[in-house]
Amino acid sequence: MRFSHALIHTVRETPSEAEVVSHRLMLRAGMIHKVAAGIYAYLPLALRSLTKIMAIVREEMVAAGAQELLMPAVQPAELWQQSGRWEQYGRELLRLHDRHDREFCLGPTHEEVITDIVRAQIRSWRQLPVNLFQIQAKFRDEIRPRFGLMRGREFIMKDGYSFDRDDAGASATYERMHAAYRRIFARCGLRCRPVEADSGAIGGSFSHEFMVLADSGEDAILACDTCAYAANQEKATCRPPAPPPPIDGPPPAPVATPGKKAVEEVAAFLHAEPSRFIKTLVYRAGERTVAALVRGDRAVNEIKLTHALGASGVVLASDAEVEGATGAPCGFVGPVGLPAGVEVWVDREVAAMASAISGANRADTHVTGVQPGRDFPLARVADLINAEAGDGCPRCAGTLQLFRGIEVGHVFKLGTKYSAAMGATFLDEQGEKIPAVMGCYGIGIGRTMAAAIEQNHDDDGILWPTPIAPFAVEIVLVREDDAASLEVAARLEEALTRAGHEPLVDDRAERPGVKFKDADLLGLPYCVILGPRGLKEGKVEIKTRATGERLEVAVDEAVAWLTTHLAAT
Repeated sequence: MRFSHALIHTVRETPSEAEVVSHRLMLRAGMIHKVAAGIYAYLPLALRSLTKIMAIVREEMVAAGAQELLMPAVQPAELWQQSGRWEQYGRELLRLHDRHDREFCLGPTHEEVITDIVRAQIRSWRQLPVNLFQIQAKFRDEIRPRFGLMRGREFIMKDGYSFDRDDAGASATYERMHAAYRRIFARCGLRCRPVEADSGAIGGSFSHEFMVLADSGEDAILACDTCAYAANQEKATCRPPAPPPPIDGPPPAPVATPGKKAVEEVAAFLHAEPSRFIKTLVYRAGERTVAALVRGDRAVNEIKLTHALGASGVVLASDAEVEGATGAPCGFVGPVGLPAGVEVWVDREVAAMASAISGANRADTHVTGVQPGRDFPLARVADLINAEAGDGCPRCAGTLQLFRGIEVGHVFKLGTKYSAAMGATFLDEQGEKIPAVMGCYGIGIGRTMAAAIEQNHDDDGILWPTPIAPFAVEIVLVREDDAASLEVAARLEEALTRAGHEPLVDDRAERPGVKFKDADLLGLPYCVILGPRGLKEGKVEIKTRATGERLEVAVDEAVAWLTTHLAAT
């Protein structure tokens, strides 16, 4: 490919709308074009990288026993109504009507459609298991699309779905997909870690996210420094506290705390550590009023609370709602003497406290000497907090460490959530009709490309992992009007293309400094520099982008050198 004929428009300035490295560098390198908020066109450089990622995904999916199909982007509302998600999914689901006023949506995912296909095609246990996948554009109407391809509204996704006869078969398929995902991201040249995760709107009993480790990652990951435990902070748990000591001591004593509401304020006023406090947060879960009790130095994990309640979601109560439900102004609510209409949920650490400080359920007052189990009941105890760096690992004697990550893949055990609701059943060996056990497996193709840039860049531009680089080699002509340079460039281009490494040849009528700046910005793994002085000595200069190392190589040995080094990466 000749740069002079390619649609590659590089810019020096940092685009004002770019908030993260990948967005900035892809815009500057002429890889993407913004069409609307969260909607981008993939220009030729980006598409070359995406195509390589998709090829790796396809190879590994097929090797793991999956078959490719292609489903429509537009989905009828009736399928989503059958699964129950038409009302549940929320405003991210872009709904539309056709000319006959029938309801449809643009697919954000395809559980309903694939279940509809399988219920029409599968009749007997002999036809199972079946594992199907597609690579297709999805649309989710994000409230606040940002970060370029990291959180767009339209995106390319590999979504796969498995159907098994029983839980054992579903678990075996899940493990095959888990292993395939590890191979996919390793082949893409990414440092990636699978972590336990919440299943979210997709549903299911168990899931793992595949996280590309990067300082700019949106997601917090907690991982043990000793064993293999790792989880998204939404899901992560820590070592359970030691059992509480026997209940003893005087009853709670009120203490005046005028105008002191926040834990930090009251702790400073009473000269006590925040960890000695019980923080009482009041939530609404549908028609229920819930008080979540956590230690004063902890934060409520609202996803864990939602699961503990068996609810569809929780929202913090307003100040007026708090006072109406508890009789106390916000900031002075505590667990002792709460009205019967308030459902109290206690975090494990609070249940293990010996003597605590809490709100007194009246203005400007707290109480000391509160003992859980004596002064308020422990009928509902659960893990309700965000685990944090420094906490003990729940599986060994190790300590949790905090990392940042970018989610590029997610695998779910769905169970029979969709198959039972939509009638995707089969006849077992006894002739009984049974719902298939499902799994779901997604990879963000564009997000994988963006994550690779987030993980691999420097101040000058991108550092592409070789397997997914748009081109593996760039040939830069210092002087595009030099006949010897043009002849060697053509010879190297032909030989590299025959070897399966089509290069990008910068033959533009630009200053050498501009070409070298653009080469660093585009970040192709190797740059071959053709200068008249070196060619007179029969040599070219090869620069390794990732390390900056420069090496002079004989012209006749350049292709063999590049082929050897490309094969090793």
